[in-house]
Amino acid sequence: MAIFQKRVKEFDTPYAVSAAVKNGNAATKLSMLIMGFGSIAHKQVLKGLLYLAAEIGYLWFMIQNGFNCLYHLITLGGQEKVEVWNEAKGVYEYSGGDMTILFLLYGVATIFVTLGFIVVWRANMKSAYEVECLAKEGKHIKTLKEDIAELLNRKLHWTLLTPPLAGILVFTILPLVFMICMAFTSYSKVDDRLTIFNWVGFKNFATVLGMGNSIGKTFWSVLAWTLVWAVFATFLNYLLGMILAIVINRKTTRIKGFWRFCFMLSAAIPQFVSLLLMRTLLKDNGLINVMLMNAGIISSPLPFLTDATWARVAVIVINLWVGIPFTMLQVTGILQNIPAELYEAARVDGAGPVTIFFKITLPYMLFVTTPYLITTFTGNINNFNVIFLLTGGAPTPVGSTAGKTDLLVTWLYKLTVDQQYYNVGAVVGILTFVILAIVSLLTYRNTGSYKNEEGFQ
Repeated sequence: MAIFQKRVKEFDTPYAVSAAVKNGNAATKLSMLIMGFGSIAHKQVLKGLLYLAAEIGYLWFMIQNGFNCLYHLITLGGQEKVEVWNEAKGVYEYSGGDMTILFLLYGVATIFVTLGFIVVWRANMKSAYEVECLAKEGKHIKTLKEDIAELLNRKLHWTLLTPPLAGILVFTILPLVFMICMAFTSYSKVDDRLTIFNWVGFKNFATVLGMGNSIGKTFWSVLAWTLVWAVFATFLNYLLGMILAIVINRKTTRIKGFWRFCFMLSAAIPQFVSLLLMRTLLKDNGLINVMLMNAGIISSPLPFLTDATWARVAVIVINLWVGIPFTMLQVTGILQNIPAELYEAARVDGAGPVTIFFKITLPYMLFVTTPYLITTFTGNINNFNVIFLLTGGAPTPVGSTAGKTDLLVTWLYKLTVDQQYYNVGAVVGILTFVILAIVSLLTYRNTGSYKNEEGFQ
């Protein structure tokens, strides 16, 4: 009896399948080959038939298409269009060539279908072992109707999570895996590999990370500017937004709501409108240069968008214009919750405003807002709108594929959409993710928000 009770508990653990294989009876072990056999043997006929139907459907799919898709995933085809003379029609016709991109997509999809089948197979084994243990214990075995009712009660979380999880797998995970696979192929306009391409291993990574070619030099140049941009765009926005919030939040500041309203106007206007307007104002013949020349302050237009240094400074400053109001709102509520006794004690000890800011306000804000800072830093590395709408990555091309103000994300757009270097673009996307993951994890794990979650000291 004790052995059976132990087995009843086993099917509710992550090791249920191994327990079923090790301790199950013949019907349970036979379920490894004939799905649903264990359920049918214990009078769960309909449930067993559903498992069997899933197995038959998977095998039919694999025989009809799956094995062929997996084979083409390995080989990626290679049969190009061939010009053939049609005697009957008296014209040349083209035979259908391979579309390697479809082979790659269908192959990856087949792997996902196989993984889904493995999940169903595990559920089949767990179910077979469960009913075996319940039968030996003389306990009630649930019917299919009771199992469905349980999905709307005790297992409701699985019912509710399944549709969004399926959506994430199909529309997020599958495309990501497809893109990652693309990084190991020759899918590019180079050597006309847009229709027929093959596996090249880590060659694309060596190209991007190497310094002996145009793409490699461009990557390191764009990466350096991306990190510089992200640091300035994140911390200048944060510090200036915090200072602005402190000034407005002072007891001596009147009509606080009005000042917040004024600064939030730039955030209320759609960002692309503000950026396109700024781009127009900063052109050589734009309003700013025209006004300065008419006032006699300058004799020639300032190169806001045509000189690399000027353009980089311009995008950082304009990003402050659109970003500071959001930071101000983020930190206002936190400022109002800093314990007043901390400030009173500091003033009693003779601390001035600057000392109070660096010893109390800033450490407290960093403790609370570190996750927000990490999120903002990540967002700035991927800040496509500001760069693309303001400068388009210009001026002065870096190599032949990027400009001086291009970030990794805008360079990635140009590599794929404009220039059709899909394999290199996939590598850049992977490296961007790796950089963001490393920076975010290392930064967060070394902050007070992670080390001391109990409270601010």
